[in-house]
Amino acid sequence: MKSKKARKQRKAQKNAKHHTKRKMMSATLASNLRKKYGKRSFPVREGDEVEIMRGGFAGVINKVAKVDRGSEKIYVENVTVKKADESREPYGIHPSNVRIVSLDLSDPWRKNKLEEGR
Repeated sequence: MKSKKARKQRKAQKNAKHHTKRKMMSATLASNLRKKYGKRSFPVREGDEVEIMRGGFAGVINKVAKVDRGSEKIYVENVTVKKADESREPYGIHPSNVRIVSLDLSDPWRKNKLEEGR
C-alpha cells in the first residue's frame, strides 16, 4: 500500500484482486505452530481449526467451513446467529479475529510453503 490515507487504503482493500485478497485473509498462528514453522501468520483455508478471539463467540474452537474473499469473512462450523424467523444463519468473522490452532496440510503446495521458513 503506497497511500497513507485511510480512504484510499479501504478502497484498495475492497478492490483488490482475488489472489491478493488471499494473503490479506491471514490469521495469526498459535504459539506452538509459530515455533514449529517460524511464521507469525498464514492465510486461512477451509479445514483449518481456528479459535475465535474476539466478539460474542470468543473462545470457540472449531473448523473453518467456508472462506469468502469477497466479503473478507470466514465461517466457522456451529457459529450461527438466530434470525427473526427462528432460523439459523452462519456468522461471518474477520480473519484478524481468529487464531489458527491446527492447519489442514492435505495440500502439498501449502505444506511446502510452511516449511520454506524453517
